[in-house]
Amino acid sequence: MQNTGFRSGFVTLIGRPNVGKSTLMNRLIGQKIAITSEKPQTTRNRIQTVYTDDRGQIIFLDTPGIHRVKNRLDGYMVSVAEHTLKESDLIAWLAEPTTYIGENEKYILKKLAGVKTPVVLVLNKIDTISREDLMKLIVMYRDAYDFAEIVPVSALKGDNTDELVNVIFKYLPEGPMYFDPDTVTDQPMRQIAAELIREKALRNLQDEVPHGIAVVIDQMKERGTSNFFDIDATIICERDSHKGIIIGKNGAMLKKIGTQARREIEALMDAQVNLKLWVKVRKEWRDNELYLKNYGYREEN
Repeated sequence: MQNTGFRSGFVTLIGRPNVGKSTLMNRLIGQKIAITSEKPQTTRNRIQTVYTDDRGQIIFLDTPGIHRVKNRLDGYMVSVAEHTLKESDLIAWLAEPTTYIGENEKYILKKLAGVKTPVVLVLNKIDTISREDLMKLIVMYRDAYDFAEIVPVSALKGDNTDELVNVIFKYLPEGPMYFDPDTVTDQPMRQIAAELIREKALRNLQDEVPHGIAVVIDQMKERGTSNFFDIDATIICERDSHKGIIIGKNGAMLKKIGTQARREIEALMDAQVNLKLWVKVRKEWRDNELYLKNYGYREEN
């Protein structure tokens, strides 16, 4: 029977690209679900994960970074992030410790101006700043917006993340357990597998290539009841020159991406995986509505 006082709700993680939202979410739930890299726009879809303990259940919504739009894919990502603001019980805005409030942060402040949901400012990467500079930063942000709370953390090292969870529970209403206590995400395995492949591509490829790639799972089948899966996937890119870079000399780069992705997929599925990768060119797919929908970037999702 569920305890009286059990709190539950939806918490949206927002911030500019590459600020550490996925790293923080993975840290809080204790498992890697959202992909991470040092490249901007790593997260493209809304990723939903679940944290449960005796106090209640937090459903985290990791959104694409809010940024200025350059193409249809950018528009889709920002739309996903902004729609999610209206659906949550609490907004956790991640910002980096800088000496000023940058243009991206000012842009987000404008987006938050009309939002009635409480906002907790999470100052990430505090391991890179002195305590004196951190206090100045807190004062600067307090003057810019009426935050419910300001919580400094290091998502990478786990510093003060327990306090962040405590703060989040303070602002969640009493409610039901939306997911089974053992659930950590509602993402289908096909989507997680595609994202893990994309992560390995992001980490291994040259800077100009990753923004123009998508990954599609063409097939995922189990061999009877042998706990062995065959996965066929296609990496989509925008240029013939990019295709050559992704494949690499004698297929070396594609093999490297596939090997790294297979290991993580096997660990998550607790099964053996035979992963086959192909590369296709779809010019300017990021500005093509049909391609965007085919590759899983749909407004209704």
